[in-house]
Amino acid sequence: MAPKSKTAKASGKGRNPRILIVTPEITYLPEGMGNMANHMTAKAGGLADVSASLVSALFNQGADVHVALPHYRKMFHVDVGNLIDKELMVYKSVLPETRIHLAQDRVFYYRDTVYSSYSEDNPKLALAFQREIINNIIPTVRPDLIHCNDWMTGLVPAAARRLGIPCLFTVHNIHTQEVTLERIENTGIDAAEFWQNLYFMRPPYNYEETRSTNHVDLLASGIFASHYINTVSPTFLKEIVDGWHDFVPPQIRREMQSKYYAGCAEGILNAPDAANHPSVDPHIPIKYNAETHREGKLAAKRILQERLFLDKDDDAPIFFWPSRLDPVQKGCQLLADILYRKVSQYWDKKLQIVVVANGSYQRVLSDIVNFHDIHNRVAVVNFTEELSGLAFAASDFILMPSLFEPCGLPQMTGVLYGTLPIVHNTGGLHDTVEHFNSYASTGNGFVFDNYDSNALSWGMDEAMNFWNLPKEKREQEITRIMREGNARFTHEVCAEAYIDMYEKMLQRPLLAY
Repeated sequence: MAPKSKTAKASGKGRNPRILIVTPEITYLPEGMGNMANHMTAKAGGLADVSASLVSALFNQGADVHVALPHYRKMFHVDVGNLIDKELMVYKSVLPETRIHLAQDRVFYYRDTVYSSYSEDNPKLALAFQREIINNIIPTVRPDLIHCNDWMTGLVPAAARRLGIPCLFTVHNIHTQEVTLERIENTGIDAAEFWQNLYFMRPPYNYEETRSTNHVDLLASGIFASHYINTVSPTFLKEIVDGWHDFVPPQIRREMQSKYYAGCAEGILNAPDAANHPSVDPHIPIKYNAETHREGKLAAKRILQERLFLDKDDDAPIFFWPSRLDPVQKGCQLLADILYRKVSQYWDKKLQIVVVANGSYQRVLSDIVNFHDIHNRVAVVNFTEELSGLAFAASDFILMPSLFEPCGLPQMTGVLYGTLPIVHNTGGLHDTVEHFNSYASTGNGFVFDNYDSNALSWGMDEAMNFWNLPKEKREQEITRIMREGNARFTHEVCAEAYIDMYEKMLQRPLLAY
């Protein structure tokens, strides 16, 4: 028999509390959780990784954890026609002993991506998913706690509150959609049961008046109706509450402020995918760890320089840009402003810059390289998983001058590879990167406060000061940084924080929210 989980001990209940995790995407599910667990992969971003690690940690701990997903037949690589009758019956049914619950609707069956590039498709997907959660999966599972994720599950907390089930709502991104109550109900959701727990764009006079003319904000509704919320970093939560970012809609900021000041909001850092680690990465020539990083990184550097037609030089410091080239968030225009200047400043040091990313600024950076004919020092290429993995290992520094960052994963991944991040002091970057101090032997990167190209230039200068340390000292610091990162940036640590939050919620009377 599986050991009783922490959540069971904390709840004080006679049975193991049942946790239902509702997510539109997931990377994997643990063996033994269900007859089709090894097929369940549908990923668009970090939400998939967090969901997978949390479900696995709870399952391995012996918790009564269930997961609700859209039935992505195509992405799950399931050919229903090849299943024999008994398998098909188990696969399509939602049984009490089954831990995986698939929301059935043909809008999911033939998709090859989680989200659509057509704006009208996404609300349709979200409403179909939530219809199945509310009408079928919650009544079948009868959970003690529900954990919802992002705007695609924004109606579920309102239904959970009506049913008296505590609900955690995780805000991964500040994306939302608006739909009318009429459209919600025409999808098959009886929202009249919980419409007063939804967030409308204007105060509703009554049900009839507001049904077809007053839009429901799905993300704001999830925050408003849930009993507890979290963002994917502590600092990003505080930045929203304090009004730092203009892109956050005012209704979402107000609802998050309400939760925060009520003591019902926290920040929990995501963690990199476990596959993004130099000890297991299939894209690097030599697997390595904190103790063997010198040989592993050098081998990767030589291959990267050869593949990208850069000068072949073991002593050339490489700066790597790992994020999409989005000038609204990622700060690629700051790099463009100083690109030639930094290459020229450290010409004798053979400084090299590698950009493995797509986006609107790729052409801008390429034009700079072409104009100055510095192809032997700067490479700008399209993103591939293979090349990105190789660059994480081969590079010495990572560039992340984001204007804002809900969490950020490349800066944590870089630390695991012994590649030190240069970051703007914001959001998840603030929570994961501490400025390096050579004398105290502390810190894991280089942090600048102002969002401008001069500040980024200063951060790169700080990195070059690190590079100019005696090689033995530099390698000792990289070993320390990798060891600390391996202990800190893991899915186990992330899952433990969520489990602690579940315990807190299960111990708290619903009337206290």
